[in-house]
Amino acid sequence: MRAFRIAEFGAVPQIDTVARPDPGPGEVRVRIAACGLNFADLLMIEGRYQERPALPVTLGMELAGTVEAAGAGVEPGLTDRRVAVFAGTGGLAEAGCFAAERCVPLPDAMPFEDAAAFQVAYGTSHLALDHKARLQPGETLLVLGAAGGVGLTAVEIGKAMGARVIACARGADRLEVARQAGADHLIDSDTDDLREAVTALGGADVVYDPVGGDLFTAAMRACKPDARILVIGFASGDVPQIKANHLLVKNLTVMGLYWGGYLAFRPEVLTDSLATLFGWYAEGRLRPHVSHTLPLERAAEGLELLRTRKATGKVVITMG
Repeated sequence: MRAFRIAEFGAVPQIDTVARPDPGPGEVRVRIAACGLNFADLLMIEGRYQERPALPVTLGMELAGTVEAAGAGVEPGLTDRRVAVFAGTGGLAEAGCFAAERCVPLPDAMPFEDAAAFQVAYGTSHLALDHKARLQPGETLLVLGAAGGVGLTAVEIGKAMGARVIACARGADRLEVARQAGADHLIDSDTDDLREAVTALGGADVVYDPVGGDLFTAAMRACKPDARILVIGFASGDVPQIKANHLLVKNLTVMGLYWGGYLAFRPEVLTDSLATLFGWYAEGRLRPHVSHTLPLERAAEGLELLRTRKATGKVVITMG
């Protein structure tokens, strides 16, 4: 089978032909239909991700497909089920073996492309806004990078939770994508003064930041007293440094969120969140935005779309 892999950190990924794996105890083999790309894939290639997998490694954190074989101790009824899996690695291949407990059954009407685009982006935003920030109806949510993979889901989920949403993104085209996802107010980070624009709208109760850099600083200064700031990632490449006295004066709370980290210490938090989100999808309340769907042989092109921030929503790779 084909697999998109790196042999060493910093190397250019390539498609290799490898043996189709057999599931071990507690595992299933999934015939992969689609895999969502994430900014974390780029960090993993460079060896800068929070976790460094053993090499060589097949890339691809989240996938969707059909269970085609089960190892010892796995419920037989799982075979032939359509599932989504957050695996961390192994998604950019025609098949892979994963822990059965990580398989989430898909709603019948959910296409594999939607499922592959769903878990990390929606899971991150729901866990951040609900579990961490306790976003309340009527509060003002500022979303930075609002047209990106996770930012766009924060706009959508924020509206579903009853917030007034301010979306910040680069350029009119990307802002239009955020508007269609439900944003109430739009700020162009290329031309507008973020602090001034948010302050004019009354300030932010919650900030969702997957970007970092100067936008973090401007957003922090536009917060209301007692606001919560969610640190999601650093797509700008600049990790901001926070002066603690600024937090003290305005009674601000800064919260970090590494979604996948919950698998190690509170996996039920992820499970409950995803169950809620798949329910919302089945009810028609969520509409994943996939800007590019590419075949496996163009996976490198898909990663470049993320690197250059030319994608809106998610980039999905299909196995064909």
